Amino acid sequence: MADRSAPPSLALVQDLANTLDVEAGRDSLAAPGGLAAFLRAHELPPAPAGKRETAAVQRLREALRAACLAHTGQDVPPETERELDTLLAAAPLVLTVDARGEAALRPAPGLTGVAALTARVAAGIATAAADGNWRRLKACEAHDCLWVYYDRSPAGRSRWCSMAVCGSRAKMRSYRARRAAEPE
Repeated sequence: MADRSAPPSLALVQDLANTLDVEAGRDSLAAPGGLAAFLRAHELPPAPAGKRETAAVQRLREALRAACLAHTGQDVPPETERELDTLLAAAPLVLTVDARGEAALRPAPGLTGVAALTARVAAGIATAAADGNWRRLKACEAHDCLWVYYDRSPAGRSRWCSMAVCGSRAKMRSYRARRAAEPE
């Protein structure tokens, strides 16, 4: 199978979106210590691991998944767009310039927990958008999957995380629907 992992600027977004396995119904953020483990795994400052923080990260995850689904041609619902705008606006970024004169967006100093995560996500999206990579981070169109993957196809038009699984299922459903509609 082709590599569907995102480039470094979008790896955190992909990892966050895929903390929910829709098909299996497993949410790794909701597991005891799940948010803390996710933050540690991505070298982010710890956050209070309460229900409010976990719920905020889950809202961010679902809004990001909706944005990735929009990259396959579906519109982001207006309320989800507003939610994502609100979440991203709460995580300040700063423009930094390094010794070589390279500019980059980074999370503002002193952020922790959910704000640090959201700021890193925002910086990654901004970097990927500037590189033209953001639109290639997509959510599988299969309603029972929604796995977020990076589209490395030459035309950038893939619709499923795996043609062998989700694409095949969708094509078979379409075929069966056409067959059922045919007169006997």
